[in-house]
Amino acid sequence: MKMLLKYKYSIVWIIIMIGLYFFNNNLGHKAYRITVSNIKEMLLFLPAIFILVGLLDVWVPKETIIKLMGEQSGIKGFVIVLLLATVAAGPLYVAFPIATMLLKKGARLAHILFFLGAWTSTKLPIALYEIASLGLKFTLLHIAISIPAFLLIAFIIEKIVPKDSLNMIHEK
Repeated sequence: MKMLLKYKYSIVWIIIMIGLYFFNNNLGHKAYRITVSNIKEMLLFLPAIFILVGLLDVWVPKETIIKLMGEQSGIKGFVIVLLLATVAAGPLYVAFPIATMLLKKGARLAHILFFLGAWTSTKLPIALYEIASLGLKFTLLHIAISIPAFLLIAFIIEKIVPKDSLNMIHEK
C-alpha cells in the first residue's frame, strides 16, 4: 500500500492516459508518444546533470558558496546567480539539482528562488530565440519585467518561510 501511495501521481497519470486512449484513440497515441519522448529526453539530460552537480559538490567548497551566495553576499549573490542562470542550458528540470546543491552548500534561499526564476526567462538560448522570433524590444521588455518580479517574489518567499524551516532545509 505504501508503494502505491509513493507512486500515486504516476498511477493517476497512467489511468488518465489509458482513459484518453479509449476515449480518443488518436489523441491517446499522441499523448503516449509525447510522454515517451519527454521521458527519453529527461533520461538523456539527468545523468550528465547529476554527474556535473556531484562534481560541483565535491570541487566547490561550502565556504566559497556561502561567501558568494550566502546570507551576507548581498547584491553580489544575485548577480552571480543571474549570470549562472543566463549562461545555463537545458530545460528547467535541470536547474533543480543545481539549486538543491547550492542550497545544501549554504546559498541564501532568495538567491536560489531568483536563480530558478531567472533560469526560465534569461537563459541566453531563450533570449536569442525570443529576439529572432518576437524582436529585441519584446525580449528586453520581458527580461526587464521578469528580473524585478523574480527578485520581489524571492524576497517575499524568503520572508514568509520560517527560519527553523530554512535551517532544516540547509541540514537536509
